[in-house]
Amino acid sequence: MSAGSASSAAILRARAEAAAGALPPLILTRGPVAATVAPGGHGLRRAGTGEDFWQYRPAHEGDTARAIDWRRSARGDAQFVRDRERQTARTAAIWIGRGAGMAYAGQGAAGETKQDRARLIGLSLALSMLRGGERVSLLGRAPGGGNVQAGQLSLDLAGQALLPGDGDAPDPAMARPGQVVVLIDDFLVETPLLAQFLGNLSGFGSTAVLLQLLHPDEEEFPFGGAVRFETAGGLRHDTRDAEGLRMAYRARLAARREDLSRMATQAGALFGTHDLGRPASEALIWLHGVLAAR
Repeated sequence: MSAGSASSAAILRARAEAAAGALPPLILTRGPVAATVAPGGHGLRRAGTGEDFWQYRPAHEGDTARAIDWRRSARGDAQFVRDRERQTARTAAIWIGRGAGMAYAGQGAAGETKQDRARLIGLSLALSMLRGGERVSLLGRAPGGGNVQAGQLSLDLAGQALLPGDGDAPDPAMARPGQVVVLIDDFLVETPLLAQFLGNLSGFGSTAVLLQLLHPDEEEFPFGGAVRFETAGGLRHDTRDAEGLRMAYRARLAARREDLSRMATQAGALFGTHDLGRPASEALIWLHGVLAAR
């Protein structure tokens, strides 16, 4: 690990700690996930296989002598069984798009990039979940908890390089049972991989939250006159009347968002948006709220 990467990770973590500190620890509530036992599992408030005591119930035909809690039963004439609470394995995964367009910072290209904001939101949310005792990772990596995992996430996100081309998507093969996945990207490039990933998650009984992060230029399209538009991946479009394209651009963006919202709904996921011109706290508050309510 270079001194530069360590310094970048420390700066990112300090910013994320400050942002996460304004929110309570995030504990993921139960959702449509597989009912298996795992460390850090969430109780489903019903009897089943688990480690925590749930309730005593009267023994009935079919209960073996081994299932009887003889100490509790000795208090009276009836026999009781000690039920344990069924638990569900639950982990959180963060995915941040690495398409070249995430480097966009506005026309001056000297401000905060979309990637910068995505990293801040992703790490802040992860720290909030770690404080709540959750096990968190970047998508495709082993989940973990505590301060060690917080440090690893900071390093991984600070060192995340962008791809040479436009657009990115999560690998559908990385979907896992019991996951809550937070996807942060501009989602401007259409790809079938996103729908496949969400479909795989849904098939596992897992869920996701999609946050589309755009720069104000991409929200409002404030351009006019003769402009050459060029994507980070090298695609170009020249026009002498950029203002005349504004309505068509906004209509296409609205249609893209409708597609993303529909795709998320079909997979039992949620879709939201965030403008880089707004405070990061707004996105964090929304994510915290929807994840705690799932």
